[in-house]
Amino acid sequence: MKKVYVLLADGFELIEALTPVDVLRRGGADVVTVSITSEKDVMSAQKVLVKADTTLKETDLKDGDMIVLPGGYPGYVNLGNSKEAVELIKYYVINDKFVGAICGAPSILGNNGIASGKKITCHTSVKELMKNYQYEEKNIVKDEKLITGMGAGYALDFAFKLAEVLLEPDTINKIKTGMEL
Repeated sequence: MKKVYVLLADGFELIEALTPVDVLRRGGADVVTVSITSEKDVMSAQKVLVKADTTLKETDLKDGDMIVLPGGYPGYVNLGNSKEAVELIKYYVINDKFVGAICGAPSILGNNGIASGKKITCHTSVKELMKNYQYEEKNIVKDEKLITGMGAGYALDFAFKLAEVLLEPDTINKIKTGMEL
C-alpha cells in the first residue's frame, strides 16, 4: 500500500488538500493529513476547520512514497516558513520520492532551492519566484518525481495525476467510474 502525507498549514486551500486525500483514499492509498504545528486543528483559507490525522512533531514522515503540498493563502507561506516542513520536502526530493505541489506551494521549492531546474507550473501570483525552474503555462506538469498544479480549479486533475504514479490504471478507472467521470 502506498503511503502519502498531505501537509496542512493554517490558511491552506481546502480543495487542493482534500481532493488528493479523497481520490487517493478511494484508490486504497494510506493517506495521512499532517498539521505542521503541534495542534491537529488546522484552519483552511475558507475558514473550514480540519482536524489533521497527526502532526509534524509526533510522526516521522520519512517512510512515505509521496508528500503533497497544497497552496492557499497564507497556507503556502506558513508551510514554507516551517523549517521542519522544508527539511522534509528536501528529504523527499533527495531520496527520489514523489512531491506534489499546487498553486502557491511550488514557491516553497523556489524559495529554498529545492529541485531547481525542473519543469513546473504554479499559480500566476508566484510565477516570478520560480526563476530557476522551467515554468510551463499548463494546468498540471510532471517532471520525474515532481508533480505541480496551477491552482484550485485544477485540484481534481492534480489529484488524478498524483494517483497515476501511485495506483494501477484499473483502480483509477474504478475511482473515475464511482465519481461519474
